[in-house]
Amino acid sequence: MDMEKIWAAVPTLSLQYFLNVVAAVLIFYIGRWAAGRVTDLFEKFLSRQRVEPTLTKFIVNLSYYALWIFVLLAALGRLGIQTASFVAVLGAAGLAVGLALQGSLSNFAAGVLIIIFRPFKVGDAVTAGGITGTIDAIQIFDTVIITPNHVKIILPNSKITGDAIQNFTALGRRRLEVVVGVSYADDLKKVRRVLEETLATDSRILKDPAPVIGVKELAESSVNLVVCPTVKTADFGPVSLDIFERIKEAFDRNGITIPFPQREVRLFQEAVSK
Repeated sequence: MDMEKIWAAVPTLSLQYFLNVVAAVLIFYIGRWAAGRVTDLFEKFLSRQRVEPTLTKFIVNLSYYALWIFVLLAALGRLGIQTASFVAVLGAAGLAVGLALQGSLSNFAAGVLIIIFRPFKVGDAVTAGGITGTIDAIQIFDTVIITPNHVKIILPNSKITGDAIQNFTALGRRRLEVVVGVSYADDLKKVRRVLEETLATDSRILKDPAPVIGVKELAESSVNLVVCPTVKTADFGPVSLDIFERIKEAFDRNGITIPFPQREVRLFQEAVSK
């Protein structure tokens, strides 16, 4: 009698299982399509908000896989499979991976902060993490810097955010500080005039803010003056290389002396009584 009931229930159970399988397949394929559509719309939204492309791509991929896992669990649940154990396994795996990749996660978090707050961008001249150079690439886990002597350095993002960042490009201009020495016998007013004329003839030197010229030090052999012109960031290197030559040539034309260290020695002869 029991067997008869079982056989009688087989068609009903088979139909129910078949419907569950069909529903699970529909959930899986429709859910995956919906996840793709949602992430596409999310990507367009982030692009309109002008979020950094690198961060946008990472967030969109992360969102897609999270939705895909949710759809997979929903499909398995429709088949009658207990998904609590899968969630527990995923949680344990995530904890284990997090502990194993603490350094990488720290670099990732720092990369997200760099991309969001933008202390620098590609092409900026910076000093970051103790390294001076030009930003070549900003990535999730590290930043690529090209030094002035053309060395490619890959710097972990956590090292950058954990230290002071100097951005020489952000304001669009930089100020040079040049120290020149003249003789104590030279007329300081004439020296200042010659320096001002020399700076005025260089079109790369900005008029606003005006260059600053002043006496920095009364040294042993010379009066040292500090010359501080402001230039565009792109002109900083070329101007800093040839400004000394231009000042030397101007001093020579105007008879201004650039002294070298001298020391006066006096000899005293004592009378020796016999």
